[in-house]
Amino acid sequence: MMPLIFANVGEENLIRKVGGSPEVKAHLENLGFVTGGNVTVISTIAGNLIVNVKDSRVAISREMASKIMV
Repeated sequence: MMPLIFANVGEENLIRKVGGSPEVKAHLENLGFVTGGNVTVISTIAGNLIVNVKDSRVAISREMASKIMV
């Protein structure tokens, strides 16, 4: 298991765990980051990530991405 920030661009990853405070977890789950779901990193810009999750493109901060384990 590793944080999403270390995932390779273009590689599909299985979300194994979503961490953080209950508020952060709820926010990430609302965006589609749920355990067992797939996430693909599209690109990284200044440490922030653009990812594909549940057929949507979502931009998340490096801090948020570090709480998503793949």
